[in-house]
Amino acid sequence: MEDRIKIGISACLLGQNVRWNGGHARDRYLTDTLGLYVEYVPVCPEAECGMGIPRETVRLVGDPENPRLVTSKTNIDHTGRMTQWAAKKVTALEKEDLCGFIFKKNSPSSGLFKVKVYNLKGVPDKSGVGMFARKFTEHFPLIPVEEEGRLHDPKLRETFIEQIFTLRRWRKTLDQNKRMGNLVDFHTRHKLLILSHSPNHYRMMGKLVAGGKTL
Repeated sequence: MEDRIKIGISACLLGQNVRWNGGHARDRYLTDTLGLYVEYVPVCPEAECGMGIPRETVRLVGDPENPRLVTSKTNIDHTGRMTQWAAKKVTALEKEDLCGFIFKKNSPSSGLFKVKVYNLKGVPDKSGVGMFARKFTEHFPLIPVEEEGRLHDPKLRETFIEQIFTLRRWRKTLDQNKRMGNLVDFHTRHKLLILSHSPNHYRMMGKLVAGGKTL
């Protein structure tokens, strides 16, 4: 495919040896199946921000809404390093035209859901978000995101794939002349998809499109 959909991804999921122990976490569904239809843009926050390979493990500590990134044994604080790198990275990713991102579950830098955040007593609370994942979703609020573990759930996987393909088609529509005909064509081609999720929203969107013809 000459025009593959670009998807950001945690580099270890592609088999790159960038994890704390020098290993990887290759996911064969992502590489061998979904990988046939997308072009991956790999990212490893901990390696790319200069923490090295191999490296001491890190964890989130403190307030789940604003945690610090600290090494597990030596208690070295890498919060500033990661924050500065992440701010630059999301700006650089603007040029990639990403239609989605797949993050590594449980990662203190890349986990999306239920990442452990340790309090002052060392007790974990599974309510955190990885530092880079949080920055990415704040910077790109409309780009579909998921974790690799959740993509083994058929319903979640179907939803994510719908989202990335639809977003790509929408961007292609925007690249054309901004004519009502193109908008009507996009709406018509996605009629059944929208109806499968919400007949009410389909009717609302239909009225918006129809109203645009009169402008």
